[in-house]
Amino acid sequence: MEINELLTKQPILLIDGECGFCNRSVQFFLKREKNKTMHFAPLTSQVGLDLRAYFEIDPKIDSIILIKDYSAYIKSCAALRLTLYMKGLWPMMTVFLVIPPFLRNMVYDMIAKRRMKIFGRVESCSLIPKEDRVRFLDL
Repeated sequence: MEINELLTKQPILLIDGECGFCNRSVQFFLKREKNKTMHFAPLTSQVGLDLRAYFEIDPKIDSIILIKDYSAYIKSCAALRLTLYMKGLWPMMTVFLVIPPFLRNMVYDMIAKRRMKIFGRVESCSLIPKEDRVRFLDL
């Protein structure tokens, strides 16, 4: 898929497709998503690699990446902005954006460092409802 075509699919969430925590987080998000507008792709897929190159994101970054309004957000910036797409009180989490990113990302990094030990790796994505499959750009 060409980059300009990809950018029309915003918002896009890039995730670690092998991470059990990420996999469960996407399932959690899908159950609480407001308008079903988010698209998804693994970080290491061709879509993920193309978007990372376009936004000049260091290939060593092993974090969720939210592509929204032609900007890329990583780590806690991505996680907090992701709540804007959720039902209920979740969007109130954006209040934490007032905390400087280096402080928020310390907490994010502590969780990220331990996610594989706690949740393990997955061979493939969990079963995704048929109506949501079209939003996964590189299944």
